[in-house]
Amino acid sequence: MGYSLRWLYKWAERSACGGQEWYQEQTRRPHDPAGAYGQDMQKLIGETRHRLDQEGAFCGAQAIRWELERLGLSSPSVPTIARMLRRQQLTRRRSERYQPKGTRYPRLLADAPGAMHQTDFVGPCYLSGGIRFHSLNTVDLGTGRGATVPVEFRAGQNVIDAFWKTWNRLGFPRIQQIDNEPVFYGSRAHPRGMGHLIRLCLQHGIEPLFIPPAEPWRNGVVEKFNDHWRQKFLARFHIASFEQLELESIRFDARHNHTWRYTKLNGSTPDEAFNRSATPVRFPAQLQPPVLPLAKPETGRYHLIRLIRSDHQLDVFGERFSMPRETVHEYVRATIDVGRQILEVRLDDRVVDSKKYKVR
Repeated sequence: MGYSLRWLYKWAERSACGGQEWYQEQTRRPHDPAGAYGQDMQKLIGETRHRLDQEGAFCGAQAIRWELERLGLSSPSVPTIARMLRRQQLTRRRSERYQPKGTRYPRLLADAPGAMHQTDFVGPCYLSGGIRFHSLNTVDLGTGRGATVPVEFRAGQNVIDAFWKTWNRLGFPRIQQIDNEPVFYGSRAHPRGMGHLIRLCLQHGIEPLFIPPAEPWRNGVVEKFNDHWRQKFLARFHIASFEQLELESIRFDARHNHTWRYTKLNGSTPDEAFNRSATPVRFPAQLQPPVLPLAKPETGRYHLIRLIRSDHQLDVFGERFSMPRETVHEYVRATIDVGRQILEVRLDDRVVDSKKYKVR
């Protein structure tokens, strides 16, 4: 028959057992696999996940392993922890990652503390009793440190105060990345007027960077941070007053920066990454923010990233400029140099157009 003697005896033993389905194929999985973890370890994994979740920290397989190692306990591998979580039905489905479409996008290095901040407004949100507020959320891309500053009204001096509080906690960034809300750049009726935030940034050596309109994923880090803020702060705490909200926001920032661990930081917390870095960070010289109106800066630069469509038009806060043919269907970075009064357009770090641009 072409089979070995070992094969013959295996099936002879199966048939002698007396079972009705002795001839059916059986699992080849070991009855007692080497390195298997018992119920105690599975229980510990479940309890650790629950504690991290209650503390508002990351609670995935990698975060659980980091936590067990921090406590000096023997830990299974990350895939084994993930299997234990699935077995206990303690996993959550997450949305798929954004798939780039292939168009080149200008990127700036943000691998050091203070190299770039991403900032976004969340809201309006509501507290008990109908108290309405917005939260200015910021993440330092170099360290993962976050800051959340609630404001009652998203306009004028409140915005300046919120950014100033953020910079007092995280330090001044070199690049301040934001979206195209008018509260950030000013008014489309006066595109060259430099709004309050642009003036504040330029006065302190910060270069604002405006992402393309209707592309919030370009601020993906702070958008993800906003989701965690909603789940682990806004949905969990009963806050009855705006004063309590300000206090709890500071406590949330401290928990996030001191206890949350990130894979991109090799398992470190944001505070650990910041303390380990030798890069100096500038902080405001005073706690009190500047008061409006702010004087027009005479030096500095601010940037806009825009996708040039088939009409060859570059939109700078409502003012339109014709672009070269080679920029069509490409992302360009438009830089406004206040000191030189020039608008320069770059494609792949190469200047493809330059125009006089007198700010008012």
